[in-house]
Amino acid sequence: MFKHIGSAKSEEDLKELLILAEDFIHNYTPELPFEEEVKFDNLMYLHKTQFIGVYYTYAYEILLKTITQIGLNKVGTQLLLDLIVLRIIEPVSKLRSIELLNEYFGIKHRRQSFYKSAPSWLTLKNSAEEIIIEFAKKSYDFTFDLVFYDITTLYFEAFQEDELRKNGFSKDNKSQQPQILVALMVSKEGFPVSYEIFPGNTFEGHTILPVVQSFIQKHSVKKLTIVADAAMISMDNVQKFNQDKLNYIVGARIANLPTSLINFISKSLNKEDGKNIRVQTDKGHLICSFSSVRFRKDKYEMDKQIEKAKTLVQTPSKGKKLKFTTVKAEKVKLNKELIEKTTKILGIKGYYTNLSESEVSNDIVITQYHELYRIEQAFRVAKSDLQTRPIFHYKEDPVKLHLLICFIALSVAKHIELQTGISIKRFKNELKKVTDARMLNQLTNKEIKIRTQITPYIQQIIDKLNLPH
Repeated sequence: MFKHIGSAKSEEDLKELLILAEDFIHNYTPELPFEEEVKFDNLMYLHKTQFIGVYYTYAYEILLKTITQIGLNKVGTQLLLDLIVLRIIEPVSKLRSIELLNEYFGIKHRRQSFYKSAPSWLTLKNSAEEIIIEFAKKSYDFTFDLVFYDITTLYFEAFQEDELRKNGFSKDNKSQQPQILVALMVSKEGFPVSYEIFPGNTFEGHTILPVVQSFIQKHSVKKLTIVADAAMISMDNVQKFNQDKLNYIVGARIANLPTSLINFISKSLNKEDGKNIRVQTDKGHLICSFSSVRFRKDKYEMDKQIEKAKTLVQTPSKGKKLKFTTVKAEKVKLNKELIEKTTKILGIKGYYTNLSESEVSNDIVITQYHELYRIEQAFRVAKSDLQTRPIFHYKEDPVKLHLLICFIALSVAKHIELQTGISIKRFKNELKKVTDARMLNQLTNKEIKIRTQITPYIQQIIDKLNLPH
């Protein structure tokens, strides 16, 4: 075998080439027995090496290990798992994801593989949820006793409706554009356990019963308390919950209560900080509490609105109407009755439940309802960090597949946040600091990868995940 190492123009060049030649012989010429594997480079000569880029393989390895830890590696093909990893690293379209998998990690997938496999992934929703729930039981002591429920909307860059994408009340202030509703259920820690999709014109109060009933049936749930915001309460829902022997804790809109009941609640609480009362109503037990902090906030907001109303009364604007104004005899006036009513409920927050005081105290009901912010955090991660809004999808099946990938990615992201105590955005940015420099050995035409040092801080947050080796 012959190998040209280089040309020497001086004694120094010759000595250097001899060293290179000896290194090549040592590393690339098999010794007896000839079946022995050829060794890798022991030495790298900078002037014979070309830098060709970096990979973020460490980030990929950690996220794939987390997916495996949860058990989601059993869900689908490697391509699906890789798309989930990239949804966390850099959320883009599926076809762009295939390009970035090669660019960021050196992982090659064919577009045809995606088109061929994607339809079969649509059947994986139930199995993914089962795996996630089993993991939640093992890692977060999830027992179905307490589940938090909420709805968000995802709009499309289009103005044409179909069976799924419908115009409706938009939480993104995009009422002129078609949307879908996504219902999410999370544990008390904020770990996602289930989701459903509804047409965009569905009233959110009509979503909770089918979602909860389906969840109970799929997972043979015997006891469940659902915590949700005020939009989910109605007489029909209350009757159905009681009929199915399901417990609920939902927000109450105090302003919608009869004046006599408002007067009673206001007088009973008497602006005593931390005081709460329980009143029986047709929607269940109504628990009301007073907070001086909430009072100051509510009063500040009310005063601002009253000042705007006074300005409008002094200088009327055609067609304009504000909260504390009313029109009488075609003249804009202050709505003094509403101001008086609003003043009475400043600082008061209400909650409905069908749990008796002997089962759950008022304080526990209030505390559990306040944990609803965890589902809002989950939605923020989904919408912001994972960019769940299906910008690139216009047909129902691709939209459903996109939401499945985002839901799995959300479970991975929330587990990381809960274990490490940092946001998924900061976590992935820290991982991307560990790069693999790609160096081309021009003598052997082989690529060598050199990983940057893992800092003590990165190692510390990775250790918190307790990943499998």
